[in-house]
Amino acid sequence: MGRKKPLPLIKGVVITDIGSEGNAIARVDDMVLFIPGMIPGDVADVQVRKKKRRYMEGVAVALVTPSEMRVPSQCHHFGICGGCRWQHLPYEKQLFYKEKQVRDNLTRIGHVDMSEINPILGSEKQYRYRNKLEYTFSDRRWMTKEEIAKGDAIVNEPALGFHIPAIFDKILDITECHLQPEPSDKIRNRVREYTLAHNLQYYSMKEQQGFMRNLIVRTSSTGETMVIVIFGREDEKERRALLDFLISEFPEITSLYYIINTKRNDSLADQLPVHYSGRMFITERLGDLFFRVGPKSFYQTNSRQAEQLYSVARDFASLTGKETVYDLYTGTGTIACFIASGASRVIGIEYIEEAVADARINAADNKISNVNFLAGDMKDVFNADFISVNGRPDVIITDPPRAGMHEDVIKAMLSSGAERIVYVSCNPATQARDIDMLSAAYVVKRVQPVDMFPQTFHVENVALLERRN
Repeated sequence: MGRKKPLPLIKGVVITDIGSEGNAIARVDDMVLFIPGMIPGDVADVQVRKKKRRYMEGVAVALVTPSEMRVPSQCHHFGICGGCRWQHLPYEKQLFYKEKQVRDNLTRIGHVDMSEINPILGSEKQYRYRNKLEYTFSDRRWMTKEEIAKGDAIVNEPALGFHIPAIFDKILDITECHLQPEPSDKIRNRVREYTLAHNLQYYSMKEQQGFMRNLIVRTSSTGETMVIVIFGREDEKERRALLDFLISEFPEITSLYYIINTKRNDSLADQLPVHYSGRMFITERLGDLFFRVGPKSFYQTNSRQAEQLYSVARDFASLTGKETVYDLYTGTGTIACFIASGASRVIGIEYIEEAVADARINAADNKISNVNFLAGDMKDVFNADFISVNGRPDVIITDPPRAGMHEDVIKAMLSSGAERIVYVSCNPATQARDIDMLSAAYVVKRVQPVDMFPQTFHVENVALLERRN
């Protein structure tokens, strides 16, 4: 068997555009070349890593000429962390390319006429806007290219930080993050100091063992803070000592939980959070409403921008007070409660039982009586029998995870008889795919992109679909 032809190093590549997943685009010999980390106007030397018939993928090994639109990044982890891949792109340009991403996906994948798209709604805050971050402990930190280039010996130093993009078992040690307000940075850094000083074992992803596994910090628009410490095994003495340290060091922590996760993966959906100190929840404000957020509850990560997003959904629903509304993937019932005053009744469905419990409490706390919440897997719950029991919906609001909706859910929508569907999505590509399937009975009337995640390529989008005559 002959050796594969080595992939080329292409010099002086001119970046012309940005495409899906935030990757820069260039054209070389009539082929599209995708390069992460670059922006239009950059000229770079690019090492090709993958070559197909119609496209190539590569990495920039040298920035020959920086784009005139480049701006300095705020975080010294930029370029390694991968969490904020657009810090070097001016915010107005971020908005431009996010709106373009929505337009391109709906046009190419969803086959939608995009004449009705509204200008993207930008975020008031471009930094310190997140209300939740999750950090990972690792017994071996990721060494940067600069450290390796200097000839530093590879050492098995521990890390507390974020996963390196596309390398799940490597953790970058994070000393600052500009996405979440304080006390997030202070808590993470003090936990690192304490655990290292007390020789607490950091988790080994290779060996699948260790004491310190994950740390989650949630902050709210009302000034409350929840901390969840995830341990890889039980050690009551060390666990209590760390949690008591957090209580004494950070009186601003209003809710403290821990989880013992002995599984081989970090998913917490099937894990039991144990309440250790403070309140059982933190509170988020949305307009005139207040919402309880527990350790496993989903809530939009940009609290301030969530009100804009849900206001768009409510506007698109065009409620008169007579409608039956289904709110699919309701989470803690935020959308359901937010739009309830304009509807006759609202039925929310969510697969996480703890979130449904929170949703019911949220409705009761806000004195909302025309909502009902049910727990179950969407594709199993939302079907013809469900509609027969609960009545035909006039409006369906759906806010699924990034993967979009199961084909069975779409089939149930098509046969539901709903006059309008308001589709809220954090992934325009899967939204476009689902809209294409819904086009058998529905047509897109309005589209409104909303920027929930400044400094990243992610964009939220709301689409209004109306039943065809």
